[in-house]
Amino acid sequence: MRIKLSNITRKNHSLLLAYDQGLEHGPTDFNDQNVDPSYVLDIAEKGGFTGVILQKGVAEKYYHHKVPLVLKLNGKTNLLKGEPLSTQLCSVKQAVKLGAKAVGYTIYVGSAHEQVMFKEFHKIQSEAHDNELPVIAWMYPRGKAVKNPRSKKMLAYAARIGLELGADFVKLYYPGSIESFKWVVKCAGKARVLVAGGEKKGDKALLKRVNNIINAGGAGMAIGRNIWQHKEPLKITKALKKIVFDNKSVSEALRCL
Repeated sequence: MRIKLSNITRKNHSLLLAYDQGLEHGPTDFNDQNVDPSYVLDIAEKGGFTGVILQKGVAEKYYHHKVPLVLKLNGKTNLLKGEPLSTQLCSVKQAVKLGAKAVGYTIYVGSAHEQVMFKEFHKIQSEAHDNELPVIAWMYPRGKAVKNPRSKKMLAYAARIGLELGADFVKLYYPGSIESFKWVVKCAGKARVLVAGGEKKGDKALLKRVNNIINAGGAGMAIGRNIWQHKEPLKITKALKKIVFDNKSVSEALRCL
């Protein structure tokens, strides 16, 4: 069966707008403008993103756009401490009904509960592939067993686990250097590697990092706060697209701002 990776790619790369932070972080990332899902979905469509990442409730109430939907099927709050566990909140069947073009699931690598998430992921991956949907695995090293969650060694291990479990894309944090990230990409094999945008960065620093990611063989970004917290979200999106899709330099991309 052919999985439709082209659902969320362009020129073999992806630029996904992440907006699942409301469940994971609460409203602390939002202001009066971007707390409204309609505002962010408008950015996703006008910006030409290859996908927008939503949880079920936001998708049910707000999604009616042309930008491809990536539905996040699990999630947790940041209120409870201890070994992290994020279990399924939405079925693949519901995702298909909502028009999703891909689904996502977080696995906390190194958690005492990782086997629970592995088992759920297997079921989700099988059902998604039966519907020709690609699966993105958020591979986040966390828990007492993980000493340095963003080290080259830990992120390479997480990428390899994603491949071994059958993910089509793995979403990871950047390890800090282009050489380290090359090893992460190699360990992921034929699973495409997306990098999380993470905390807000300056424009030049963000574009430099994205340039390194693409040059090291990364498949693109799943980025949220650096877009919808930006004072000019469509301009920073245009700059990112110059690098991700058009192979332009950082200096060329900065001209968009």
